[in-house]
Amino acid sequence: MTLNGTSAATGRPASQAVGERVDWVDYAKGICIVMVVMMHSVLGVELAAGQTGFMHVLVAFAKPFRMPDFFLISGLFLRLVIGRDWRTYLDRKVVHFAYFYVLWVTIQFGFKAPAFAAETSWSHAGFLYLESFIEPFGTLWFIYLLPIFFVVTKLTRNITPLAIWAVAAALEMAHVVTGWTVIDEFCARFVYFYSGYLFADTVFALADRARAEPARALAGLALWAIVNGSLVAIGYGEWPLVSLMLGVSGACAIVTIGTLLARMHWLNFLRFCGEHSIVIYLAFFLPMASTRTLLLKTGLIHDIGAVSLVVTVVGIAGALLIWRAALMAKANFLFERPAAFWIAPKKAGRVLQAAE
Repeated sequence: MTLNGTSAATGRPASQAVGERVDWVDYAKGICIVMVVMMHSVLGVELAAGQTGFMHVLVAFAKPFRMPDFFLISGLFLRLVIGRDWRTYLDRKVVHFAYFYVLWVTIQFGFKAPAFAAETSWSHAGFLYLESFIEPFGTLWFIYLLPIFFVVTKLTRNITPLAIWAVAAALEMAHVVTGWTVIDEFCARFVYFYSGYLFADTVFALADRARAEPARALAGLALWAIVNGSLVAIGYGEWPLVSLMLGVSGACAIVTIGTLLARMHWLNFLRFCGEHSIVIYLAFFLPMASTRTLLLKTGLIHDIGAVSLVVTVVGIAGALLIWRAALMAKANFLFERPAAFWIAPKKAGRVLQAAE
């Protein structure tokens, strides 16, 4: 979700990147953002309705690898920019995300503050807003956490990489639960981000092989789906070591699926979603929540699974419509960081990207 593809469309190693988007990366990001919106939509509908639907199975199946793949792709091109001076690096990797986090957490609070105030008081709602700068708010925790990953990786650049990876893997398998999102999610996700950074060439080689041998790739995907689904179904998916194995294998599976789709030029809407994954991630909460409330209150659709599906589709499409409307209304600041918030020289023509 976080990187503009910068290597050739054939998927060659990141070290050989020359400036074009990577087709399979956009497909993989598209799959991931759809899964993220689906998760929030389905679980939100089911919580509000007090029952589950057929979409719950898909969400459970994707849980082991949904976020690991996002973070792996986030680290995939980091080697291209990690050597930059600190000012430029912090501008692209910290200030960039901080701007969108502050902006969109404020927008979300604008919609949710009245409900918070009705439950307690306006002063408490204000406290919750301030707290969101320590404890990430709602769906925006991913935006909050990425800058931390980028900074930690650069600070530990001179430490033996495999030692860093081993510590990160141990933290994931420890299943740390402190109640603080930043700590818990850092422990659970950093290994995947660092894997993208450390094993970028291996990931690109996997994509190249899948493109060259689609039959073997499909066979491998079938085996993975059986193993992943079985372990989730019997309740072993979150066991220590098993969770790490499913996260890594699932991320590799999404890379493979993205490569096969790119090879055949199928489901281009997924590629489009991947190219605009940050836009969807920032804005889907409003159409998702509005549609969920409307459908559950009116009872227009009785099947909970169908309601979840509609909410998912509207969440994605609605976010893209908000983006287009913002551009037409010249409200580019919603999805493009203004020059006033840059601390390093801006590249010409730069629009919203999660990273370079």
